[in-house]
Amino acid sequence: MNTVLYFSVNGAIYETRAYTTADIDQLVHDHGLQSLTSADRQFDFWFSPSSHGCQRLANRRATELLLATTTFSAKTVPLLRGCVVVATHDTDGELDGLSWQQLDLLVRRNRTLTKRDERVLNRRINRDDRRRQDGQAPAAPCAGPHNATNSRVRATSRRAWVD
Repeated sequence: MNTVLYFSVNGAIYETRAYTTADIDQLVHDHGLQSLTSADRQFDFWFSPSSHGCQRLANRRATELLLATTTFSAKTVPLLRGCVVVATHDTDGELDGLSWQQLDLLVRRNRTLTKRDERVLNRRINRDDRRRQDGQAPAAPCAGPHNATNSRVRATSRRAWVD
């Protein structure tokens, strides 16, 4: 079973299944899939650099986890936007599911963020949100195929992941 974590923009985190990068591409809405890898090369963060208008906000939970698993500081960690999928890979570089040990490790690492890291990151995200609101007209409601109920892959498992 290829268990991955799906980070929605609204802060909810789901365990779901993905067997190929095409499944991940569907989860993050088919807009040029890219990935970042954790410092220990154990976790892959899959995201789309060009999000729908309604998903331009920073994904706070995914960005916090990226901060906790890499050598980035709270000032330098890239702000991940839109939907983000966290998975792993096998020795050949192919997509692989997260084990229970890896899920536990993610929870432990996420708890290592300091109050200062959280404050700096919150300030950056809030500043970024204000800039986006000031510089753009309100986004029109999206009619895109990126609602949770429309995703075939996400619908296979809806168990929320809580730390």
